[in-house]
Amino acid sequence: MPEAHKTLTRYTIEQEHRHLDSTGDFSGLLNAISTAVKIIANQVNKGALVGAPKNLDGISNEVMIGETEWTGHLAAMTSDRTGDVYPVPQPYRRGKYLLAFDPLDGSDTIDVGIPVGTIFSILRSPRPNAPASAADFLQQGVAQVCAGFALYGPSTVLVLTTGDGVDGFTLDRDIGAFILTHPRMRIPESTEEFAINASNERFWEPPVKRYVAECLAGRSGTRQRDFTMRWVACLAAETFRILTHGGVFLDPDDSGAGRPRRPRLLYAANPIAYVVEQAGGLASTGRQRLMTCVPGGLRERVPLIFGSRTEVERIERYHRDRVDLHDDDFSLFNTRSLFRT
Repeated sequence: MPEAHKTLTRYTIEQEHRHLDSTGDFSGLLNAISTAVKIIANQVNKGALVGAPKNLDGISNEVMIGETEWTGHLAAMTSDRTGDVYPVPQPYRRGKYLLAFDPLDGSDTIDVGIPVGTIFSILRSPRPNAPASAADFLQQGVAQVCAGFALYGPSTVLVLTTGDGVDGFTLDRDIGAFILTHPRMRIPESTEEFAINASNERFWEPPVKRYVAECLAGRSGTRQRDFTMRWVACLAAETFRILTHGGVFLDPDDSGAGRPRRPRLLYAANPIAYVVEQAGGLASTGRQRLMTCVPGGLRERVPLIFGSRTEVERIERYHRDRVDLHDDDFSLFNTRSLFRT
């Protein structure tokens, strides 16, 4: 079969053949996840025909569990929807992997036609074939065996990494298979595009305000080039855009907001960081490499900054070099305003 028409099934089997001690469990698990993605894509495409967006979130969660629990490859799973550990029930055989996932990332905006996605992370269970606990999931991102996301838009795309680069697959609905369409994805090192929710500017720390203000200043500022600002409100969509066109995404520390909406470490930030790093980019909290964060709980949230290497390095440098600054020094709507000269 030509490289251009390689299916996900062939891809995963070839990946396993590179390891002499492989058992087929990993390729079996990935195929089960891809089946769940196909079912979720079908439900998402029906839109309001299946009910309210909250129904789609719950349906997606049930589909992911239902398509993976019986395979014999998982000891347990946990999802952003429930925040609980779901041990593989009897009489199903328990396996050596753990699965953490966000069943429908961006579901809050699905009713207005914005793309949504599924994000997943695969870890090795510290106690293979035995019931797993919450503590078993609290592993650093560097321990991930595989991570990826599906994006449900004009087409359904599945992007994943097993630690040897990043590959993207598009669902061919005529044959019901994912086909390799984006091999060896790479993020450009530099960019003129950034994504941030500017409505939270009052909660940003000075290093983030400084970075955004410099981007907005464009050619007349210290960066001496114009930037474009975007915000999709779907982490999977933001990641795919950066993988294909470059850019940097910022969901910084906003603890002053009272109700922080930063991504959860296990269900979203770690898998996205793994994909981004394998594509040549960087993922950070602003203060440290994101995948070295030690999870304190299943639902822990973290600041997430990722994308083109040079931009993330600059943002990290601003955090390291931070001096005491007044909030107004880098306000978007003060001296460097969008509306005032």
